[in-house]
Amino acid sequence: MLNANDILKKVNAALDGMSYDRKPTSLYDPISYVLSLGGKRIRPVLMLLAYQLYKDQPEDIMMPALGLETYHNYTLLHDDLMDNADLRRGHETVHKKWDANKAILSGDSMLVLAYQRMMQCDARHLQAVLEVFTETALEIGEGQEYDMTFETRNDVTEDEYIEMIRLKTSVLLACATKIGAILADASEEDTYNLYKFGEQLGLAFQLQDDLLDVYGDPAVFGKAIGGDITSNKKTYMLINAVNRANDKQRSELMRWIEAKEFDREEKVRAVTALYDEIGIRQLCEEKINYYFTECRKYLAKVNVSDERKQLLLNYTDEMMKRKK
Repeated sequence: MLNANDILKKVNAALDGMSYDRKPTSLYDPISYVLSLGGKRIRPVLMLLAYQLYKDQPEDIMMPALGLETYHNYTLLHDDLMDNADLRRGHETVHKKWDANKAILSGDSMLVLAYQRMMQCDARHLQAVLEVFTETALEIGEGQEYDMTFETRNDVTEDEYIEMIRLKTSVLLACATKIGAILADASEEDTYNLYKFGEQLGLAFQLQDDLLDVYGDPAVFGKAIGGDITSNKKTYMLINAVNRANDKQRSELMRWIEAKEFDREEKVRAVTALYDEIGIRQLCEEKINYYFTECRKYLAKVNVSDERKQLLLNYTDEMMKRKK
C-alpha cells in the first residue's frame, strides 16, 4: 500500500506529464500554467486513498483524480477573476498574466477537460461517477453565490454560513472520497460513510482556515493575517462575535465593520481583541474539533481493515496539523 506522500508524488508526476497537444496553444497555456503552480493536491490524494481502502494500485484511477484536481483549479481560476486577485500561490493569476477574457475562456475549457479526465474511468461506474461529479459542481456554484450574497448582508446566521462552506468547500472533498469508493466497488453504505467523512473533514478544514486568518502565523499561513477582518467577511468568527457580544462590544464591532476608512493593522488588532474578549477563538476551535471528530466517526463505520483506514487517518491528521 502507498502512503499519502507516495501518492502525492505520483499525482504531481502525472500532472507534470500532462501534454496539451490541441490548438491554439494560447488557449491551453494558461491551463498548464495554473496546474503547474503546485498546491496540496488534497482532493486527488483523498480520492486515491479512498480507493486504496479496498484495492491496491491506486494509480489505476489516476486520470479521474486528475480530473478532480483540474476542476478544483478551474474554480480557483474563476474565483481569482471574480476577486480581482493579483497572486495565487505566489504567482500572477491568469487574468493578470494574460487578461480577463483569457481567464474566462481558458477556465471554461479547463472545466471541459476536467469532465474529459473524469470520464476516463471504468465504464461500469461512469454514470455514477458523473452523477456525483455533476451534482458537486452545481453545489459549488451555489456555495459561491451564497458567499457573494453574504457580502452585502449583515444578518447572516451561523447555520447559513456552515451550509455555504459545506457547498463551496467541503462537498468537493466528499466528492473525492465518494468517487474513490465507487471506483473501488465499495458497498453503498461504505460509499455514504466516506462521503460524510469527506464532508465533515472539509468543514473542519474551512473553519481552521477562518481561525488561522485571525490567529495564524503569517510565515506558516502563507499570507498576512487579518484579511477576513479587513474585508468584513462573514465568517463563523464574525457572525458569532456579533451575536454573542454585549452592547458595548457590539457597538465597537459595528463601528469597525461600518468604517469606510481605517488603518489596517489597527482594525485587525481591535477586532481580534474583541474576539478574545467574547471567546470566539475557543468557540471556533471547539467547532473545528467537533467536525474533525465527526469525520473520524464516519470513517470508523467503513467496513475495511484498520490498517487501511490508518493511512487515511494519518493523512487527515497531518493536514490538520499543517493548518495550525
